[in-house]
Amino acid sequence: MPRISGIDLPRHKKIDIALTYIYGLGRTSAQAILAKAKVDASIKSDQLTDDEVTRIRRIIDADYKVEGDLRREVSMNVKRLMDLGCYRGLRHRRGLPVNGQRTHTNARTRKGPRRSVVGKKKANK
Repeated sequence: MPRISGIDLPRHKKIDIALTYIYGLGRTSAQAILAKAKVDASIKSDQLTDDEVTRIRRIIDADYKVEGDLRREVSMNVKRLMDLGCYRGLRHRRGLPVNGQRTHTNARTRKGPRRSVVGKKKANK
C-alpha cells in the first residue's frame, strides 16, 4: 500500500482514482501527475513499483499544495474573511450559506437540524 503525502492509498483501485484520496487532488490533476511521472493510469495502486511511487511523490511535493498545507491555507482564508467582517465573513461566522443560496426552506447542511419553536402552531390552509 503506497503512502503519499501522509495518506495510505487504497489497495485495489486504479492509481488515478487512488490519488484522489489525497486532499487537494482531483481526477484531472491525478491524471496530469501520472502523465508527468510516466506511470500507466490503469494499473492498481498496489502494483506500483517503489520507483514509480517516488516519481509521483516528487511531482506532488514540487507542483501541488495538498493535505495539511492546503487545509491550513483554506482555513486561514476563511479566518481572514471573518476578521475583515465582510459579508462572506459574517456568513461563515453565523454558519449560513456563503454563496447566495436561499435559506428560507433549504440550507439544512449549513444551518444544522431544525430547531422547533415552542408555542408556534401550524397554519391551516
